[in-house]
Amino acid sequence: MRVEQFVMAYRAEQDRLRALLPEGYESLRPVLRINAELRGEGDAAAAYVEFNTPVAACGKRGWLNIAHWEHPAAGAVERSGSTVTFRLPFLTIAFTGVGAVGGCPAEKDNDGCFFIGETTRFVPAETITRNKEYCICRFVWHFTGQDAHGESADIRSVAVQPTAAAVQYEQQPLTPENAAGIPCEQVLGSYTVCFERG
Repeated sequence: MRVEQFVMAYRAEQDRLRALLPEGYESLRPVLRINAELRGEGDAAAAYVEFNTPVAACGKRGWLNIAHWEHPAAGAVERSGSTVTFRLPFLTIAFTGVGAVGGCPAEKDNDGCFFIGETTRFVPAETITRNKEYCICRFVWHFTGQDAHGESADIRSVAVQPTAAAVQYEQQPLTPENAAGIPCEQVLGSYTVCFERG
């Protein structure tokens, strides 16, 4: 299956992220990530979106899935020149390719992704060997009208370090609405990559 993957990460207050995590999960960095994919081609294409944050749990390091959604691509995805925009009821996010190419998007400390449901499922990280294209990205969540939003300053990726705990927030459920309510402090980078998924 052909996949066009669009990835954007942004900085968010780590203490607020800690207050969302279930017992047994440790926040690794003050980061939220949106992973949007166009899966397949033509009328059968689907738009898939994940919302994640980096964690350590069960002896593994990777991403904790906050939520994921799938919609038919028709009506949810628009192309205009080098810009691809995902328009969903709860999120608008646009990626504009700038032609600058980087290495493969592999992450050294990413074992995979945790999906929490009736049972917890761990999906090992996918091996992608294709090079990425850097993007300019802008996004806004649409849950309450006061949700996180932001825009890239440039194409360079910004590394972030964990922050020491400073504020003890009341524990909240791990929901996309609660996570999207944490303001975006900075868009850290975005890219797109195309590959075949077996």
